[in-house]
Formats: sequence, structure tokens, C-alpha cells
Amino acid sequence: MSEVTIIGVDLAKRVFQLHGAHADGSVAFRKKLSRGQLIAFVAQQPKCLIAMEACATAHGWGRAFEALGHDVRLIPPSYVKPFVKRQKNDMADAEAIVEAAMRPTMRFVVVKTEDQQARAMLFRTRQMFVGQRTQMINALRGHLAEHGLVAARGPAHLKQLVDALADNDTMLHIEVRELGRMYLEQIEEMNARVAELDAKMRSAAKKADLVRRAQTMPGVGPVTALAIETFAPDLTTFKRGRDFAAWLGLVPKQHSTGGKARLGKTSKMGQRDIRTLLVSGAMAVLQAVERFNTPNNGWLKRLLTRKPRMVAAIALANKMARGLWAMITKHEDYRNPAATMA
Repeated sequence: MSEVTIIGVDLAKRVFQLHGAHADGSVAFRKKLSRGQLIAFVAQQPKCLIAMEACATAHGWGRAFEALGHDVRLIPPSYVKPFVKRQKNDMADAEAIVEAAMRPTMRFVVVKTEDQQARAMLFRTRQMFVGQRTQMINALRGHLAEHGLVAARGPAHLKQLVDALADNDTMLHIEVRELGRMYLEQIEEMNARVAELDAKMRSAAKKADLVRRAQTMPGVGPVTALAIETFAPDLTTFKRGRDFAAWLGLVPKQHSTGGKARLGKTSKMGQRDIRTLLVSGAMAVLQAVERFNTPNNGWLKRLLTRKPRMVAAIALANKMARGLWAMITKHEDYRNPAATMA
């Protein structure tokens, strides 16, 4: 019997289910291993393809298996599900992973490096602190509104509440005043943490040429540029800019049949962080076009007259994604198309 050529691993915290198969798809082995046994067993296997679902801990295990000389493929869980036969269990999942990995047209997820995962943690941590700060501000606004102090939404209007709590002439219950100050202390702490993380991101953004180049495009700042380097795979894996935009979920969802093309809303099926940042950057560009009447933006001005602002922002974000793909793959800085033609 030939050697095993592919191993499917159903990941878990403590117990891992493995399904080994030969080149013809026949079963080589089925094993259930503990966390301590997994690496030792894989190290004893001949160099082969190891497939896993792209879920929690997959990238760490992927790097460990690659260090042993194996070829690692990560598959989105939604692409594995159709291959599960009847009942769902760990053994069936491991077999389904092998079946999916053997498909010639299957799409895989690139294994992230430790640097990429560290920067991803930086993004997630900042996102968490910003969310906690927003929660604290909204809670303070809600509580003080019950006592007659009303302020507009957003961190920019927090000073109204700060001044009101500091003013001894304000008719507030003493306990409300003390609790309000506790909220403000927590908000200040969150502001300091967010500022510290922003400084780390700006520092990291200065070190990579890809990040510097991406920032030459209007609407792309250090956070967006760093997010592209962190969350996006090697852009040369995309054949064209439209593929990158589709991967980000910035294209219409398609439901075509019988030769009739039906396009719906934006798919939103790709990387959420980059997509959100590109749309935010596009909104900033649209605001600048409307406010300052900047030249060489005829396409945007015409689009704003025909479409709602958010639709225009999605269209611009799609165009930005295509442009970023061209800039990064061709190693060129941004060039304004309208200015180039003028």
C-alpha cells in the first residue's frame, strides 16, 4: 500500500481527530490524539499535505506542521460543511476536510506568520478598548440624561458632561456626581490605552514599504495600510484587482440562473476589517469632495448626484481596492487618473 499523502486534522483544545488518506482517496488511518501526542505523531509521518479548517489555533498549528516539512492547507469551514456525510462528529469532520482538500478547485487560506498574528492582536485589542470606551461614554450619557444633563453623541461632546460634573453649582445628587467621576476616570484610562496602541500602529506603519506605498492613496491612512498588510494574503495571489475587491466583499452578491444575471446588495463576504476601513476612508474622500470642491474628481461628483452617499462610498471603496492591488503588485505609488489624463 502506498504512503499516506494527505492528513485531515479536526482541531480542538485537547483531543484531535486525524484522517489519513492515500493518493486515490482510500483511508490510510483514523486516529484520535491528545494535544501532547499530535506533534510527535505528525513528525513521524512522511512529508505530505495536512489540511485543517481555518478556525481558532489553525495558523499556530499550521506553522508547527510547516516547520516539520509538511505542506499545510487551511480551508474555510463553510467550504468543508458540504462534504460532511449525514451525522456530524469529529471523525466525519476530519474525513470531510480531506475530501474538501482534494478538490482541484478548492480555495485555501494562507497560513499567517507570527508577525501578522501579533499585529492582528494589536488591531483586535485597540478595537476592544474603543468599544469599551464607547460603552462607558454611552452609559454616562444615559445616566446623566436621567438627571437633566444632556450631551450629543460621540467622544467630542464628552467635555459638556465633564464640565457639568466639575461644576458644584450643578444640581446633581452627590452619589451621581461621584459615580460620574468614576466613569470619567475609566474613560480617561481607555483614551490613554487607545492612544498608546495608535502610537504602536503608526510606528509599525513606518517600517514596511507596502504600508508606505498604500498611504499615498487618498483615503488610506496608516491604520488602513497596516490592516492590508496584516489581514490580506499576498496580493500577487489575486489575478486582478477585481478579485481582491471581491475577496473583501465589495462587489454585489450574485444570484444568477438560466443565463440571467441578477446582482443584489454588497456581498460583505470577505475580510471585515479592511472593508470597513476602506469604506470609512471612502466616506472621508467624499466629504472632502463635497466640502472643498476639489478638482479632478468629476466621476465622484457625478456619482454623488445620482446615488446615495453610502452607495457612492461602496463604489469608491471598490475602486480603491482595485487601485491598491495595482499599486502593491506593480510596486508603484498612487497616481490620480484624472490628473494623469489632464
